[in-house]
Amino acid sequence: MIELAPRHYHPETTTISGFSGQPVLIGAAVLVIIVLGIGSIALWRAYTGTSPELDRLASARQLQARTVQASEQLVEKTKGLEATQQESIDQLQVVQDQLQTVRRLLASQQADTRKLSEQVGSLTEAIDGLRQSFASAQATEPAAAPTTRKRSVRANAHGVRSQPIKSTNRKRSKSNG
Repeated sequence: MIELAPRHYHPETTTISGFSGQPVLIGAAVLVIIVLGIGSIALWRAYTGTSPELDRLASARQLQARTVQASEQLVEKTKGLEATQQESIDQLQVVQDQLQTVRRLLASQQADTRKLSEQVGSLTEAIDGLRQSFASAQATEPAAAPTTRKRSVRANAHGVRSQPIKSTNRKRSKSNG
């Protein structure tokens, strides 16, 4: 048979971490120290009137309130930004529509300008043709003009021509009207 404990074992002679004595006394001393520590903490809290748990709870509630307030502000600012962005988009679309309208008007004006330019060119060519034909007619007419053109004596004396009178009468009637 195997023996579990040596025969020379005496509980009074063995030391536990360098302490010798009664374990009951050590336990009682530790219990007294614990009770004194708890009592001093309770007295300190009662004397100062604050409790760390209550302070932590109050600060947690304040933090939650601030978080809720900040999130509400963010939601409001986000909605404001969305509205501003939509207004900007609408204004941009209006400006784009106006720009397209201006481009169309400019294109039609340019087309009208080209047409007028072509018409002025053709009128200039027609006037040049008329001038040339008038010049060639005058070059051939001076020899024949004194014999074919006869004025009345009365018209020559007054220096009146029939065409300027008609145009003068027209100018007068236009200014009267």
